[in-house]
Amino acid sequence: MDYKPATRPHICLSSDCGCGMTRRDFLRLSALTGAGLAVPMLRAGDAMAQAAKGDDVPVRIGYLPITDATPLLVAHARKLFEAEGLRTEAPRLFRSWAQIVEAFVSGQVNVIHLLSPTTLWVRYGTNFPAKVVAWNHMNGSALTVAHDINKVTDLGGKTVAIPFWYSIHNILLQKLLVANGLTAVTRPRGTSIAANEVNLIVLPPAEMVSALAGKGIAGFIVADPFNAAAEINKVGKVLRFSGDVWKDHACCVTFLSERDIAERPQWAQRVTNAIVKAQLWTRGNQLEAAKLLAANGDNRYTPHTVEVLAKVLSATDYKIYEDSGVARNKGWHQRRIDFQPYPFPSYTEELVRSLLTTKVEGDASFLAKLDPAFVARDLVDDRFVRVAIDAVGGPQVFGLPANLLRQETIVV
Repeated sequence: MDYKPATRPHICLSSDCGCGMTRRDFLRLSALTGAGLAVPMLRAGDAMAQAAKGDDVPVRIGYLPITDATPLLVAHARKLFEAEGLRTEAPRLFRSWAQIVEAFVSGQVNVIHLLSPTTLWVRYGTNFPAKVVAWNHMNGSALTVAHDINKVTDLGGKTVAIPFWYSIHNILLQKLLVANGLTAVTRPRGTSIAANEVNLIVLPPAEMVSALAGKGIAGFIVADPFNAAAEINKVGKVLRFSGDVWKDHACCVTFLSERDIAERPQWAQRVTNAIVKAQLWTRGNQLEAAKLLAANGDNRYTPHTVEVLAKVLSATDYKIYEDSGVARNKGWHQRRIDFQPYPFPSYTEELVRSLLTTKVEGDASFLAKLDPAFVARDLVDDRFVRVAIDAVGGPQVFGLPANLLRQETIVV
């Protein structure tokens, strides 16, 4: 597979991350807190919403070409939205998280998968009214490193890429660094990095494999299939799976605007129904899902080969990682990626607590004001997903407890 650098700028919040890109995207998004940009974007979204009445709003999916988007794309490909009586438009592929957020806020897309920590930033940092209605998947990410990196401490004095500051990847990477006596920093290009420091930069997922191959970074932590692509192309190796640090964690979630939820609750229910059905189908049809998402599939949703996608979605080699010590928690009985839609409140609460101890760039003062229990109630609207889960057979079909409660398990 040919990994060419993306043509659009990535988001980088350091003064000079060494990649020649600017802060423009993130600064533009941060400006959403001010009326100058927010008002015209929100008006544009309102105009688009008012153009369609009731539940006649088409499903306009925004996604990145990662396996996190699987439920949305499977639902589209298998016409599960149409089965719910909805109209759809062709899903729009974006290259960075900044682009997908801006398109969502301006109303260009109305159903997106978004990094779970980013939803906090969007709702409380930029004050845009939107809600998590379901999880998209569990696990599905990894820390991938150059072949000469054999343990986390080997990353000292080197640079590692993350996809976004508000990402589960940044949170888990920094937990690993702290546990190994390392400090996350953001150093300008050409500045020395101490032996106990790891320099973090932000790159779009599509740029990470080529950056590692070119030795511009020592590693990256991101969603699959980019980790699998690095393995198959012998560019790097998995050092640790994210799900082996935080058991069955969410990465991306389904995000809807409050306007759509309030004005057309039946539409929101039907959207959620389709996504839940897509997840259930994917659990039993992993290889078929890989073929559906592949570059040679009918819809060409992603640029990835079936081989790369199948290594993630229909993996049969997870035991190899357990035997080699890459996956340390053998009793967790996990898949490389798995799908279940229920947004556990305990996860959201722990997410808020974890972000408070994670280094992020930009104004993060809003985090200190957040109460974990409040966020779990306010950010998440689980009414629709509960109905959708019951409609396909109840929590047990996803291997979930009947009371939909759990305790979070983090082993660094």
